Amino acid sequence: MTMEGSVWLSPVISLALLSLVGLLLMQLSKFYRRFKYFQGLPGSKDFSIVYGNLQHLPKTPEARLDFGVRMMKSFNMKFHRIWFGPFTPYVSIYHPEMIKKILQSTALKSRGLGSAYAMVSNWIGDGLIVTNGERWARSRRLLTPAFHFDILKDYVQVYNEGADNLFKKFDKLAETGESFDVYPMITLCTLEVILKCALGYEADIQGTGHPYATAVGELLDILSERFRRPWLWPDWIFRRTTLGKKFYSHCNYVHKFAEDVIEKRKASLGKDGIPKTRRLDFIDILLTAKDEDGKTMTNQEIRNEVDTFMFAGHDTTASSIPWNLYTLAKYPEYQEQIQEEVDAILDGRESDEIKWSDLPELKTLALCVKETMRLYPPVPFIQRQLDKDMELNGHTIPAGTIINIGLYLLHRNPAVWDDPEEYRPERFLLENKKHLDLFAFLPFSAGSRNCIGQTFALNEDKVLLSRILRRYKVGLATDHDLPLKDSKIVLRAEKGIWLTLQRREKTKN
Repeated sequence: MTMEGSVWLSPVISLALLSLVGLLLMQLSKFYRRFKYFQGLPGSKDFSIVYGNLQHLPKTPEARLDFGVRMMKSFNMKFHRIWFGPFTPYVSIYHPEMIKKILQSTALKSRGLGSAYAMVSNWIGDGLIVTNGERWARSRRLLTPAFHFDILKDYVQVYNEGADNLFKKFDKLAETGESFDVYPMITLCTLEVILKCALGYEADIQGTGHPYATAVGELLDILSERFRRPWLWPDWIFRRTTLGKKFYSHCNYVHKFAEDVIEKRKASLGKDGIPKTRRLDFIDILLTAKDEDGKTMTNQEIRNEVDTFMFAGHDTTASSIPWNLYTLAKYPEYQEQIQEEVDAILDGRESDEIKWSDLPELKTLALCVKETMRLYPPVPFIQRQLDKDMELNGHTIPAGTIINIGLYLLHRNPAVWDDPEEYRPERFLLENKKHLDLFAFLPFSAGSRNCIGQTFALNEDKVLLSRILRRYKVGLATDHDLPLKDSKIVLRAEKGIWLTLQRREKTKN
């Protein structure tokens, strides 16, 4: 290179270096202003360049939930900021007036780095839970008929069949009097129910188990672990780990399972048309649904919604029913009231099956289910991402911020509930809740994006619980510790919920 060339290149290189330095300084200044703003919000000031505030999180799941309650009480029972790693501030809210503002806004389901919805979307695709905008609105319109009362009525029979199969195991346990973990059996029962209602899939799920249940359980465990490890949030890293490879292997299995069922039903509908002699199930609705332009759903869209329904409609109920059995075993006076209520409905009938018309009469059971969902909400938190700046409690939270809506914390907030740690189903009596904010109790979220399947879930809870309590007296196992809460997307018990069963005299014949 000549001297002239060197002289010519030097200003160019120098200018490029100065530009890079200037850009870097601008970005550092922008990051510092953002960091300083979020550090000024209520929350821990002890910041780690590696973990953010995550170094303060206890190691055990139960302690982490208790830590959240302590944080809530430390910051005026409204909200606080927490850094998930050095670059991702979350704002956690747990007061009705703030939650209402978010759920009634246009805030999006968060899909960015560190979002629970982004992580679960690798499993359920762009289903109703994780989509935004027009895609979500179209899916909601097309799916709504699947949850019409005329469809839900026929599912009551499926719930009863699930109970009958469950009793084949429960009767043996009642006979021996041995203690047992109720989770695995309820999980298989709710899986059997959802497979029949969603896919018309008939199989002996409770008798033999099913690899689908194993896959779903491990997917939830892996998602929980990934969420707590920020270094696994980038998908290109996660895919290369042992945990990630296991996750995607299970995803491939559940996807293939759904696709096979969809193809068979599609062929059946194409040949024979809509069935006249059997109940319609979820997949029938999806395959025949058309939007206002006459367009049907693609196979990919149908699979996404099937996976979503299997995820949301199976494990959440498998969480709710065991917690209800636990609280009713712990507070037997309420168990006895429910048994009297169910006996009054069923005594004199040839069958103990619960009918659609019985559901509104299960008033005490409904109160107890609500109170258990308050203390142990199946989904302990949901997320939104602000699409524009929003003022919350006097602070302007910038667009793009991920908002953690702590349902578990909301339901235990002393600024919202009297004696929130106490089990008091009477608090949901009409005369006692008339002054309660509509956004104080949100086990199924609220607003336009509330849970589309909440009636399905509550009906299943009521049928299975009333059938169990009609047949058995449920007690707490004395040879196991009380359950420790564990949040793995849904709220479960870390080491199970251990109970005992005793056949009631009037149902022994």
